[in-house]
Amino acid sequence: MGGLDWIILIGTLLFIVIYGVWKTKGSKNVDDYVRGGNDSKWWTIGLSVMATQASAITFLSTPGQAFHDGMGFVQFYFGLPLAMIIICMVFIPLYHKMKVYTAYEFLEGRFDLKTRSLAAVLFLIQRGLAAGITIFAPSIILSAVLGWDLRTLNVILGTLVIIYTVSGGTKAVSVTQKQQMFIIMTGMFITFFFILGYLPSDITFSKAMKIAGASNKLEILNFDLDTSSRYTFWSGITGGLFLFLAYFGTDQSQVQRYLSGKSVRESQLGLIFNAVLKIPMQFFILLVGVMVFVFYQYNPSPLNFNPSATQAVMESSYAEDYRLLQEGQVALEAEKRIAQNKFSAALEIKEYTAVEEAKKQIIRINQKDSTNRIAAKSLISQANDAVETNDKDYVFIHFILNNLPTGLVGLLLAVILSAAMSSTASELNALGTITALDLYKRNRATENLSEEHYVKASKFFTLIWGIVAILIACVANLFDNLIQLVNIIGSIFYGNVLGIFLIAFFFKFIKGNAVFFAAVVTQVIICIIYYYLIHIYPSGQEKLGYLWLNFFGAALVIVISFIFEAFDRMLKKPLPTT
Repeated sequence: MGGLDWIILIGTLLFIVIYGVWKTKGSKNVDDYVRGGNDSKWWTIGLSVMATQASAITFLSTPGQAFHDGMGFVQFYFGLPLAMIIICMVFIPLYHKMKVYTAYEFLEGRFDLKTRSLAAVLFLIQRGLAAGITIFAPSIILSAVLGWDLRTLNVILGTLVIIYTVSGGTKAVSVTQKQQMFIIMTGMFITFFFILGYLPSDITFSKAMKIAGASNKLEILNFDLDTSSRYTFWSGITGGLFLFLAYFGTDQSQVQRYLSGKSVRESQLGLIFNAVLKIPMQFFILLVGVMVFVFYQYNPSPLNFNPSATQAVMESSYAEDYRLLQEGQVALEAEKRIAQNKFSAALEIKEYTAVEEAKKQIIRINQKDSTNRIAAKSLISQANDAVETNDKDYVFIHFILNNLPTGLVGLLLAVILSAAMSSTASELNALGTITALDLYKRNRATENLSEEHYVKASKFFTLIWGIVAILIACVANLFDNLIQLVNIIGSIFYGNVLGIFLIAFFFKFIKGNAVFFAAVVTQVIICIIYYYLIHIYPSGQEKLGYLWLNFFGAALVIVISFIFEAFDRMLKKPLPTT
């Protein structure tokens, strides 16, 4: 990184923190601090909702996901537009009508305090874990850039977010997210056009897409009915639908964004804005990853994109074995370029028999490439089993650091760190709010305490959750892929919580006791299903795609509640007289 990169990076991060504190100082009551005074316009809500979901993980992991596995991940978002419509029609009007500060406050009015508290606790567990991961993700980047200790970076980044989130609450999160989304999308578009410019002069965008297609990177739709497949059309519109209903409809980090709306209409328009733009945005980010893949068809790439992993194996007794793999990779890349040129030339003259032959050759070379990379990971693990061999999340940052010009490197790092800060700020804001209002305030309801006291309590709990998130970040690791890890954590809990809300909305005869015990039983069952059908299997070999957990969680809690309510009514029914 050059001096200009540092100026852009540090200047961007300091601007966000200072602007957030300056614009929102002086919140004196809970309504200002938690709901931002209810004066947000629809475009602020829409951008805030998008920025909350689009964490650093989105811009760090998604291109790497596309580089390795292609565009199929976009199917994950197919259920989102329908989820937005349902939330606009059902959830938002009810939340605004009851003038709630949190989603779980609604559950006490419908059921009882213990059901509200259970839903709040489930949220705190899964969102607390996710907040730690969203801090951990950008720390990986700066660790690769600066060679700094990951834990030190976790503390620095977490502290930056805590400063303006604690200071200004919901409004601080909302006003900074507009600037963050502008920085994010500007940086991604510039990078996309730079990648195209780096391709050989005869490789147009159209040819680049065909090259990606020859390597099966553009397979967007998968109609396979196999539930073990992670991303299919069916898992997207069912499991994805339930995941997004739960995330946008019951997760306080999102609910708090549109509860700040000036009216029901402003909140609804904000979510529709997200429904229209979210899939194209994710498609574009995946496309950037595919273009990075095409770039590396013509340019050398490392056997493992994690520089720490390469360093570890080269300093071990396995260094010579690794060098032999590298030499083989260099020869393979020469073959790859020849095959790509043949494919491109055949396309040019429309010799489709030659096109198919070249495509088969490209697939064979890609299989050899995959075998080499697996062997490299094995050597790295043998050299040092503490080093992370999974390099999906390093692909995009490797491209940025090694190929983009001075100034743009700083901008792209600012993009990823801005995304991290926006998402983490929303999560900490929601965690502090839920703890202060659903647990602390509700259990001190008989005490006559001032609004200022609860604002201070919200700030205190936000600070505590910030520290917890930093601690979680310090013990996190990459697992398979960060963006998948966050969604897996959410899927374990979201279906259950969504089921509770669906019962509250649509099954008026089911009471609090039945829902509470059904939710406890469901959470245990979902954890067992996750462990025995997903967790114990290597990536890609699971017996169940994790998105289905959202559907099963919601269905189970509804069915079990029906059963418990029926038993409860039978037990209370008076015995017939003789």
